[in-house]
Amino acid sequence: MSERIINAERIEQIINVFGSFDENIKRIEQTYGVKITNRGTELKISGEDEAADRAGRAIEGLLLLAAKGETIDEQKVRYLIDLVSSGNEDKIGEMAKDVVCITAKGRPVKAKTLGQQRYMKAISKNTITIGVGPAGTGKTYLAVAAAVAAFREKAVNRIILTRPAVEAGERLGFLPGDLQNKVDPYLRPLYDALYDMLGAETYQKYLERGNIEVAPLAYMRGRTLDDSFIILDEAQNTTREQMKMFLTRLGFGSKIVITGDITQIDLPSDKVSGLKDAVRILDNVPDIAICRLTASDVVRHALVQRIIAAYETAEHSAKSGLPGQKKVYRRKP
Repeated sequence: MSERIINAERIEQIINVFGSFDENIKRIEQTYGVKITNRGTELKISGEDEAADRAGRAIEGLLLLAAKGETIDEQKVRYLIDLVSSGNEDKIGEMAKDVVCITAKGRPVKAKTLGQQRYMKAISKNTITIGVGPAGTGKTYLAVAAAVAAFREKAVNRIILTRPAVEAGERLGFLPGDLQNKVDPYLRPLYDALYDMLGAETYQKYLERGNIEVAPLAYMRGRTLDDSFIILDEAQNTTREQMKMFLTRLGFGSKIVITGDITQIDLPSDKVSGLKDAVRILDNVPDIAICRLTASDVVRHALVQRIIAAYETAEHSAKSGLPGQKKVYRRKP
């Protein structure tokens, strides 16, 4: 058994790190099997040598974030524990540096994981960025934040958000309303992100002026888009032809971000995903970045990470024929 002492600059940082009902500290205690007590700005960690050391590094990372004004929540604690496990906790200070955008309610939007940070840097440095990763990694939300930031800085004149209107179980023709009513549900996540960044009133104003356009991918055909920040969401549901059509809409002074999850393709089995095809073809092309986010970049509920991991394990088992995947052999007549 060993003890490690950590000192914080202010008692407010300690309060932030402990969280509501000490839930953050309890998570660290349970993860490493240590006991953490505090007196004023001093924290004492008791446990096995290696466990106390890891818990200390995790707490130092959290105190660093608290000193930078970050609110410590469950997601940050989980992610920092993962960073300590991989020996990358020294990079946590980079997480609080760059604010991508300020929402309509005054909340700063920042990268919450190292993968998200690489994604945002790629968007700022490249004309075309392809973000591939599972649900909950912030691909669309951060892309919209980058678009709003570029628009506010007058780097672009328009924000164009688009999605393929792929039917996943329901038929569009059976849905009520006109064409716009039918495609609106597919574009709802894009509307929600814009409302959050701009506020409903400002969004409506820019929409009426033509500064913001939210439309199905089919509406992009035949256009050349200059001075625009263009986001193609759910790109895994584009066909090879649609992806080529979209990429060739790029005009002068424009930037494109393409997002998608190749594990959730709703295309017919005989169709090749345009996103998978683009990742293969455009890899290593100058001024095009391909960012691959993983389950460790998920910033939703902790259970989402476990669900994604479970599906990846099941898929791997099915491909490799590992035990647990029963095969049924039929006797020939």
